[in-house]
Amino acid sequence: MLYAVVDIETTGGYASGNGITEIAVLVHDGISILERYETLLNPGQEIPVYIQALTGITDEMVADAPRFEDVAGRLYELLQDKVFVAHNVNFDYSFVRHQLGSCGYELQSKKLCTVRMSRKLLPGHASYSLGKLCNTLGISISNRHRAGGDAEATAVLLAMLVAADTEGLIGKILGRGAKEQNLPPNLPRTEVDKLPLCPGVYYFKDSKGKVIYVGKAKSLRKRVSSHFTGNNTGRQRQNFLKDIYSIDFEVCATELMAFILEAAEIKRLWPDNNRAMKRFEHKYGLYVFEDQKGYLRLGIDKYKRFVPALYSFNTLLDGHNLLRMLASAHVLCEKLCSIQRGRLACTAHAEGGCAGACIGKESAAAYNVRVKYAMADLKAMLPSFALIDEGRHGEERSCLLVEEGRFYGMGYIAGSVSAPEPGMPAADLPGTAEALKPLLKPLPSNDYIVNLVLSHAERFPHKKLLL
Repeated sequence: MLYAVVDIETTGGYASGNGITEIAVLVHDGISILERYETLLNPGQEIPVYIQALTGITDEMVADAPRFEDVAGRLYELLQDKVFVAHNVNFDYSFVRHQLGSCGYELQSKKLCTVRMSRKLLPGHASYSLGKLCNTLGISISNRHRAGGDAEATAVLLAMLVAADTEGLIGKILGRGAKEQNLPPNLPRTEVDKLPLCPGVYYFKDSKGKVIYVGKAKSLRKRVSSHFTGNNTGRQRQNFLKDIYSIDFEVCATELMAFILEAAEIKRLWPDNNRAMKRFEHKYGLYVFEDQKGYLRLGIDKYKRFVPALYSFNTLLDGHNLLRMLASAHVLCEKLCSIQRGRLACTAHAEGGCAGACIGKESAAAYNVRVKYAMADLKAMLPSFALIDEGRHGEERSCLLVEEGRFYGMGYIAGSVSAPEPGMPAADLPGTAEALKPLLKPLPSNDYIVNLVLSHAERFPHKKLLL
């Protein structure tokens, strides 16, 4: 078996937006180096000052160096049909494969990560960074943070790993169908193997145990494994993968519960790598307040997190449409509902659609009665129901509770029936929201979660228990 030990220096941390400034390839047979190739490269962009300080490679040094396309053919010849070896192999491989691809060469090499292999074959070290590990093992690095020096040290480390591999672990990892080398360098395989093939929420954690990403899954193991396939060369993914050290998870009975728990956990933990769900917020709310003259006034305003709203909306138009409907149905003054402004009396007063609260003709006490009826009508419009579905095992059922249009929470209740049959009463289930609440875990509600539950209830009406 032949290996190609590779080390590169770059202008930045991700392949799609950065270039290679130096590359070294050492063809290795597992015992010694058979061939060496090393060159500076002109990356076609400026080298950041901090990288110049780290590597010693300056813009002047690479000004007359070949560009990658000038050496792509030679590099492809050295790399094809060999095992691509590097310390944190996915970083080097992503750059080289991306650059070769832009030159018309498709690199499809097996990969071997000396970080991962060192953790398996040389356990017990405090750090597996190349510099610290080599120092511990007595491997000298003559030219640190340069491609040639780091590649030479990695080649010595590779020979030590091959010699220590008395059980043929390297061959198994490189075997057909094995995906060990796709995993992030600091994530043990056991962290993926422990995941079940069922719905749930998973948590990627960094070296200090901090959650850096929360995700949902229909099958936990399959979804987590999918994060590590492909060759995305973007900065976000490259930084994301190198920070994953462990995985926690929580099993859910259904995929819907996983969706909801994911949304709640992202809001609670605010992980660095979750973005889309962070942006979801209510935008507008329907509020009621009493003005200085004692009139209860309904109005649409920007959503206030700590002030209870009668209803919430994603668009201002949705809010005004609902408010106009309530005003029409209960003869409310559009001026006191802030639908009209700048007039002494609202336009509906002359047409009999307002009793004159806007000009003091109708007392606050009389007007407020109709406002309270409107609020009660709105409350009655909001659904209260439970969704009963299969549990995590045969002796329980899952339950999600919506109370007056708001998601209350979810949990599990005893019972061996997965869900009430269509048209059949669920006699053994609590019949009120108050009876269900002690059995459930309260979770934050928002329009995203409510819409998920309402959509599911519409698709599967037999799972819906009206309260």
